[in-house]
Amino acid sequence: MSELKSRISEATKTAMKARDKQRVAVLRLVNADIKRLEVDERRELSDDDVLAVLDRMLKQRNDSLNQYRQAGRQDLVDQEAYEIDLIQEFMPEPLSDEALTDLIDELIRTSGASSMQDMGRVMGALKQAAQGRVDMGKASSLVRSRLS
Repeated sequence: MSELKSRISEATKTAMKARDKQRVAVLRLVNADIKRLEVDERRELSDDDVLAVLDRMLKQRNDSLNQYRQAGRQDLVDQEAYEIDLIQEFMPEPLSDEALTDLIDELIRTSGASSMQDMGRVMGALKQAAQGRVDMGKASSLVRSRLS
């Protein structure tokens, strides 16, 4: 079992013992999403796979949060914000802007990228190198500015 998956399971058990219903509900959603992917792919997920699941869940919740804010639904905004904070507890420390810029420059140099046609190659390498530690939308604009 991956380390991250076991940390999430332990957090679920701890929340159940503490009778924290809201936390248990969110952690069960996370566990269910991980389990669904394991069943679909018929394999045990690695930490990178679990990070990808968590990253996808964060993206979905951030999108929902923005929609609820626009609709003026503060109750739903609060729930999504709680879920985002809880999921982020299991994510690795995000890269600083300086570290991200350095990593992008390094990946451009090592991949030999020189134009916008090479952006996909750089983004693929960046996704591998910084899974879960970087907002890929922000990274995409940085890569685009470096290559153009």
